[in-house]
Amino acid sequence: MRTSINRPPTPEPEDDREQQPTFQETINIKLIESGEKERLKELLRERLIECGWKDDMKALCRAYVRKKGRNNVSVDDLVQVITPKGRASVPDSVKAELLQRIQTFLASTAI
Repeated sequence: MRTSINRPPTPEPEDDREQQPTFQETINIKLIESGEKERLKELLRERLIECGWKDDMKALCRAYVRKKGRNNVSVDDLVQVITPKGRASVPDSVKAELLQRIQTFLASTAI
């Protein structure tokens, strides 16, 4: 905003436009409003437990804590170290199932 002693602030041109949500934000809003996002999160939790992913991540965390020492590790350290490994190790079948569910949701929703 530009200001002057003699006149009120002049808004910048981009401040005048109403922000339209991006396509990704629109999808996220629809997922939340319909409750589908929570159902997808629950499905993901179930599948990750079934395939042993959760146990693998727990073992990685324990190994990291043993290596660094219990008093020398923070939650932030664990998150920083384990997150990339966790994301990379999600089975393709789980990703495919979630993608299919999202595509089905989008096809049934007029966006």
